[in-house]
Amino acid sequence: GAAVIAASAASAEDVKLGFLGGFTGPIETLVPPIHDAAALAVKHVNDQGGILGGQLSMVQADSTCIDATAASNAADRLVNAENVTALVGPLCSGETIAAANSAAIPGNVVIVSPAATSPALSTIEDNDLLFRTTPSDAYSGEVLAKLLKDKGHDNIAITYVNNDYGKGFAEALQSSFEALGGTVAANEAHEDGKADYRAEIGSLASSGAEMLAILAYVDGSGQTIVRQALESGDFSQFSGGDGMIGDSLVTAIGEGKLDGFIGTKIGRSETPGTGMYAELAKEGGLDPNASFGPQAYDAAFLLALAIEKNGSADREGVSAALRDVATAPGETIFPGEWEKARKLIAEGTDINYEGASGSHEFDEAGDVPGVIIEMVVEGPGFKEVGQVQ
Repeated sequence: GAAVIAASAASAEDVKLGFLGGFTGPIETLVPPIHDAAALAVKHVNDQGGILGGQLSMVQADSTCIDATAASNAADRLVNAENVTALVGPLCSGETIAAANSAAIPGNVVIVSPAATSPALSTIEDNDLLFRTTPSDAYSGEVLAKLLKDKGHDNIAITYVNNDYGKGFAEALQSSFEALGGTVAANEAHEDGKADYRAEIGSLASSGAEMLAILAYVDGSGQTIVRQALESGDFSQFSGGDGMIGDSLVTAIGEGKLDGFIGTKIGRSETPGTGMYAELAKEGGLDPNASFGPQAYDAAFLLALAIEKNGSADREGVSAALRDVATAPGETIFPGEWEKARKLIAEGTDINYEGASGSHEFDEAGDVPGVIIEMVVEGPGFKEVGQVQ
């Protein structure tokens, strides 16, 4: 026994994950709860015996959401200076593509985004290193189109932030809405970070559409566009996707002014794991329903499982191990069940993680099927209406 203990102690390794997110920029109010959810996964690992006989830590960097150069620099620091084994994040699509192409893929680092939803991520040449625990907006666009049509909107205008996220979502929304027999009277890009969007809003309003779909960010252009469209009287009906779903929108615009705003949010399928995560999040002082929180917990927990299975803090082999622990068959592991997973891995038993945001059966592109939640503004903020079938 003593010899075995000595041998395993000698090979004990501490493991470092990186977390990239826009702590500053147009989604800064959404990021702290996402980071905290990933940190909760790390805490569960360390509270239940650690990883590879050592401790798991997570170092974060600000990737800003919209500045590709800043995102590349942040990723470069984590990959090449901090020497992380794998990365959670980034959260916006353009910065995720930049971080992957500039640092993660050249460094052979697996990168799991909990929130980057652009269809463009599916086709990157990534050597099977880029994954996400959130579905593509190809699906969110279909769902938002269906909601708008079901609520009697036949003629809409779309304004989207001019980046990978906005473009992908806008294309999906337009094609789906037209396929349902609706008219997209205008579909126009705008640049984030301007003080004045009155010209853009005037152009959209002149199309004759009454409903404005905004595919942008809640603490950025999206908020300014809603405010100025209301002030000018050009639009009174609004809708939007995940980037707009934050109570800071209502706080900034004023309670009562946005009631009935139709939104979609990427949600979690109701599986045993989602219920278990809700309890664990509450115990940890977190909001279990925070946008992309469950997906971030899953990204960090899955990477920890993959590294434990891979047997070292090396980057080589993490990608194959990630597919292994995420997909059936295998003994089911739920959120928080690190100790159980560690024992099964040590015994050589196959495991299948069923997560906080649902099953993550990664397809060839590293994508997962999704669940979309209908959201509506009511009073001081957004309320969940329910899962869209």
